[in-house]
Amino acid sequence: MIYLASNSPRRRELLQQIHVRFEPLLFRGPGRDDHDISEHVEPGEDVVTYVRRVALAKAEGGIQRMYMRKLPQRLLLSADTTLELDGEIIGKPDDGEHAIAILRRLSGRTHRVLTAVVVTNGQRFEQRLSTSEVRFRPLSDTEIRHYVATGEAADKAGAYGIQGRAALFIDEIHGSYTGIMGLPLFETGALLQEFGYSL
Repeated sequence: MIYLASNSPRRRELLQQIHVRFEPLLFRGPGRDDHDISEHVEPGEDVVTYVRRVALAKAEGGIQRMYMRKLPQRLLLSADTTLELDGEIIGKPDDGEHAIAILRRLSGRTHRVLTAVVVTNGQRFEQRLSTSEVRFRPLSDTEIRHYVATGEAADKAGAYGIQGRAALFIDEIHGSYTGIMGLPLFETGALLQEFGYSL
């Protein structure tokens, strides 16, 4: 059994897929609502530094919560996913109009999806990074608005989920499908095994 320091249902599904038993270590809300886990981009911060920093902050915050709640000590896993287009970090949309604007930018173009994963026992922190490329076909405004109206764009980096209706938008990917979903299973399994977790 491990702790999962994430509110993401996709990460839960992916851990279940590889039969990793976990207990969610829930935060109050999205990371930006917890004072010790800032998802805001620091001035001059590049996408790799950003996604690694946020994943590590989630792991450190999870360990602190484990100690504060006097929970049994176990391995803890955290992750963060973000997009990069033209050197700009693209996170989760603030609202429906922001989601529409993001998807308009992604239409007909290739962007990068980066997911950083951290596994820790409280003393040792190990991290892996998955980087993938995703190409969207050109999207009409009607398609974009219809997609956003489904609610699927909310609370997802880049305003889409590859495992949902947005699969219709994707012409090509290079990299990790599960990394694009939010938890690259190859890297996750390797990290868990480094700590002696049997898969």
